[in-house]
Amino acid sequence: MSEAYIVGAVRTPVGRRKGGLAAIHPADLGAHVLRALVDRTGIDPAAVDDVVFGCVDTIGPQAGDIARTCWLAAGLPEEVPGVTVDRQCGSSQQAVHFAAQAVQSGNADLVVAGGVQNMSMIPIAHAMVAGQALGFATPFSGSKGWRARYGDQEVSQFRGAEMIAAKWDISREEMEEFSFESHQKALNAIDEGRFEREIAPLAGVLTDEGPRRDTTLEKMAGLKTLVEGGRLTAALSSQISDGAAALLIASEDALRTHGLTPRARIHHMSARGADPIMMLSAPIPATARALVKAEMKIDDIDVVEINEAFASVVLAWLRETGAEAERVNPSGGAIALGHPLGATGARLMTSLLHELERTGGRYGLQTMCEGGGQANVTVIERV
Repeated sequence: MSEAYIVGAVRTPVGRRKGGLAAIHPADLGAHVLRALVDRTGIDPAAVDDVVFGCVDTIGPQAGDIARTCWLAAGLPEEVPGVTVDRQCGSSQQAVHFAAQAVQSGNADLVVAGGVQNMSMIPIAHAMVAGQALGFATPFSGSKGWRARYGDQEVSQFRGAEMIAAKWDISREEMEEFSFESHQKALNAIDEGRFEREIAPLAGVLTDEGPRRDTTLEKMAGLKTLVEGGRLTAALSSQISDGAAALLIASEDALRTHGLTPRARIHHMSARGADPIMMLSAPIPATARALVKAEMKIDDIDVVEINEAFASVVLAWLRETGAEAERVNPSGGAIALGHPLGATGARLMTSLLHELERTGGRYGLQTMCEGGGQANVTVIERV
């Protein structure tokens, strides 16, 4: 089996809802990172075998196989195909998995993996009407099989996050401290210029718009909970955002043929399911299984990127895995940086790679909760 290597990784800044990227068509968001990836790696775009992009709510301007549309909008060769993946929030992490699997199998040598999402243009409210956003609507509610198995109970990310907070007895105060720290870490990373190498500025936006310099624990404490009697507030959840990211995955043969320099090796890839009602707890069993299959321990991991869909998700994961908090989301997470659904997996992988290079770490692990009670896990090794 061939090894799969990451050769390049680039992303847009993550735009705040109705911010600097809000008016940019999703195809143009994706096209921007694709052109940047080609420019930075120096690859002949005609040599690419496939383009695999993640996107959630593929309606309106995100419909019609957005991966293919992004590639064509970038002015890149028509003979290169594209396919769009939906594993909910893990869509572009799964895109990386599919790309690496194609390379490892010997069926491809160069595959672009990434994702795009413009949540300002396709609001969650629109997705609810379309019945396509798992976690904000229940498109399966008319299924007899579903009702027989799970009844008519509410299925939402908000309920799942509350269930996790209750099960692991995570207080609102603990989550607010975690959220505040996410903003501080993100702002520190921006001020230190950590993200500059991985970002391709767009439309005058130079860096991520989400982190709030004026946030305080006192302000967080004054917010209303999402549900009456609950613990979660808007400050403890990921931000609605716009953005795109892309990576170039290459085989050993492609490295030699095209004179490419590998930056990381895909060490492990897997996905696992858990309770679809609690929905967001799957990273815990998925990480445990991945470490066993990779013959590793959590202490072998130098940097972790776990999506901060809600503060309770990451705090429960930390308790169960025993990971050192200092190694987890060292430059902040989605609570501060934002969560452009279909692009976040590739954004996390891009940031993970650059953080390993910045610190000299060897192994990085990425995981994220996904609609339907699922989670992907990827382990990469810096080379």
